[in-house]
Amino acid sequence: MKRLTQDQPAPDNSSSSITQHLRDWKDGDPAAAGIVISELYTELRRMAARMFSSERAGHTLQPTALVGELYLRLASGSTPDWRGRTHFFAVAAGNLRRILIEHARAHRAARRGGGQIEIPLDLVAAGVTCSCDDLLIIDEALVKLEEADPRAARVTELRFFGGLTEDEIAKELDVAEITVKRDWKFARAWLAAHLRQSPRKS
Repeated sequence: MKRLTQDQPAPDNSSSSITQHLRDWKDGDPAAAGIVISELYTELRRMAARMFSSERAGHTLQPTALVGELYLRLASGSTPDWRGRTHFFAVAAGNLRRILIEHARAHRAARRGGGQIEIPLDLVAAGVTCSCDDLLIIDEALVKLEEADPRAARVTELRFFGGLTEDEIAKELDVAEITVKRDWKFARAWLAAHLRQSPRKS
């Protein structure tokens, strides 16, 4: 299902309604954050589920728990100057990245030679999957990509961790959609090459 953009009103949570709740959140309304999360919960959970669709059953961090952690971070941290619905998902993408990387690091520290947890990786066209260790390698690669090409790295974060469309990313970054397409193509090739060259850690 195609993600709705700011210019495409949803039947139950229109862009104008979400934007107003985000403004209320910024203005200090304690209930507004919960309203936003509640109205966008289905999409947030879908965003989280993309990262876990191939994991073993009973894993400690499930999509619902991930959305809960995201809510706590967004509600307790400094409130961004929300520009609207797409900006909310862009901020959520960065937070999801940090939560997942922290989880992957904790998993690596706790693991004692057990099997790998598989997380689908849609960064490369080959359709490979990646483990928590691979997720850490992706994050390390993104840090390096941020130094070489910050915009391409941000495009990747928004696509991979946030699930935003190229049109949404273009609006968020205030660039042409063709620019996002070029950045995304470059970033996929760059990261695929990095993954092939990076040894798996145990």
